[in-house]
Amino acid sequence: MRIYIVEDSRLARQELRTLLAAIPDADIVGEAAELSAARDAIEALLPELLLLDVELPGATGFDLLDQLEHLPLVVFTTAYDQHALAAFERNALDYLLKPIDPVRLEAAIARARERLRPAPRTAPAAKKGADDMVFLRDGERCWFVRLGDVAGFEACGNYAQAWFDGQHPLINRTLTALEERLDTQLFFRASRSHLINLRWVQAIEPWRNDGYRVLLRDGHQVEVSRRQAKLLRERLEL
Repeated sequence: MRIYIVEDSRLARQELRTLLAAIPDADIVGEAAELSAARDAIEALLPELLLLDVELPGATGFDLLDQLEHLPLVVFTTAYDQHALAAFERNALDYLLKPIDPVRLEAAIARARERLRPAPRTAPAAKKGADDMVFLRDGERCWFVRLGDVAGFEACGNYAQAWFDGQHPLINRTLTALEERLDTQLFFRASRSHLINLRWVQAIEPWRNDGYRVLLRDGHQVEVSRRQAKLLRERLEL
């Protein structure tokens, strides 16, 4: 497993190296103490797992994740427990408090190993497209909706909120689970929090951090991250 360490403390980096040396398949491909060096190295080395401190000189580990095109699996290693919720909202595999417990670190590595293991091959389920009808239920209310009439979906924890005809029901699926079932030519993952229907895009304008802001025909405005902006251009350009 190719591992990259981002940690501003030299002693903390050395401690991680010592702990990882006891794990046979842990291959440390590099380390950095600050954001820009880490960003450039990660894009060049393409590690599979990132051991990431929250507090970096003049920045945070979250800032680094926002700037990466290649996003490895992430385990946060930090002295501060108050960022745990934000870390897991970023789909972190684990959140380890310093001093690092070797048993917890090994468990996090095992979880990454399991995540990276190729899934058994199965026949892919047919993707749902614009003309497919879907049944949605939120509490006592039910809808039977054509997917092409859904402007987008927004992540709400382990649920997703659908946007159609002025309605916003919650669906008992994560945004990632929905993305796997929907036609990628129709629905685009604009960010960690949004899937948008490309046929509903009314306007696109440059936005902060080299991203875009997309205006949908129903009035929703969605920010497209820098990482996804490149993919959006490739999808929409001639």
